[in-house]
Amino acid sequence: MKFLVAVDGSKESTRALDHAITIADGLGASLTVVHAVEPEVYSEGGDAPITSLSEAERRLVVEAVTDAEDRAQRVLDDAEARIANAGVDVESELLYGDPMAVIPSYLERVSFEGVFVGHRGFSKRYEGLLGSVAKGLVERSPVPVTVVR
Repeated sequence: MKFLVAVDGSKESTRALDHAITIADGLGASLTVVHAVEPEVYSEGGDAPITSLSEAERRLVVEAVTDAEDRAQRVLDDAEARIANAGVDVESELLYGDPMAVIPSYLERVSFEGVFVGHRGFSKRYEGLLGSVAKGLVERSPVPVTVVR
């Protein structure tokens, strides 16, 4: 039995992680933690599509992606350590893209019994009672989703 936990380093995702650890430990299940990297790359100079990048622009894009990957890996490492310290088997996966798209896609490719997610995270895109990623997972997940408050 295997469950997925979506983490972003927020206190809400840590609560979801702790709840998932409790459930997995009681069931003898394993956990896979995922974090989606969606680096913010800003373009100045209009709305026209970018057809080529100068070397300086390429470096800025690479730095933005590298910074996002480094932050994401720290979040995953912290989650993995927390799970391993509880004696639960753990794997992690770094995903690339919008979490509301790449996490459901990952759930369709890999078999899980369920998903745990915090009710809100660090995203400022949606300021409702239920965070945008949690809401997106509830709407798109092929398996049951537990939203932890």
